[in-house]
Amino acid sequence: MQQDQLIIELQSGNEKAFERIYQLYSVSTYGIIFNIIRDEQVSEEVLQDVFLKIWNNAPTYDTSKGRFFTWVLNIARNASIDKIRSKDFKNKKLNLKSDNFVDILEAKSNTSGKMDAIGLQKYIDLLEPMCKKLIDLLFFKGFTQKETAEELEIPLGTVKTRNRVCIDKLRSNVV
Repeated sequence: MQQDQLIIELQSGNEKAFERIYQLYSVSTYGIIFNIIRDEQVSEEVLQDVFLKIWNNAPTYDTSKGRFFTWVLNIARNASIDKIRSKDFKNKKLNLKSDNFVDILEAKSNTSGKMDAIGLQKYIDLLEPMCKKLIDLLFFKGFTQKETAEELEIPLGTVKTRNRVCIDKLRSNVV
């Protein structure tokens, strides 16, 4: 079944189409979730939530607004960020093991694997360094715009403007 037909079938409530969508996208979706959450068990829970949202919200997907895979990844990214910002998640992470800190420090400096996991590396390489840093913080590390402004020591308004400009540049590179 072609992808367009598969999406139409999913939108009409076809369970077989949903199973096929899961087979096609679950591994890469899990990779995005895990890169943000860094906990296998919680990442698996969020993956289930994401696919439940895909099933429930499939009729709202609009092909004119972007690719289906991008829509799925946005759901996954947003669900992951919501999870790490939740009070329950933060309370569970209060007493981290020391080996987690090494991974966190390593992850702060290495984003190429995250970007390459979804095929964006070649497009992000075309951007200027500030855009790379902004996209990394906002989209791959889950920082808020306020946290990004604090991290980069620039005004919040500047972060918002540069983010918009950088996303526009990224879009023009992809198209």
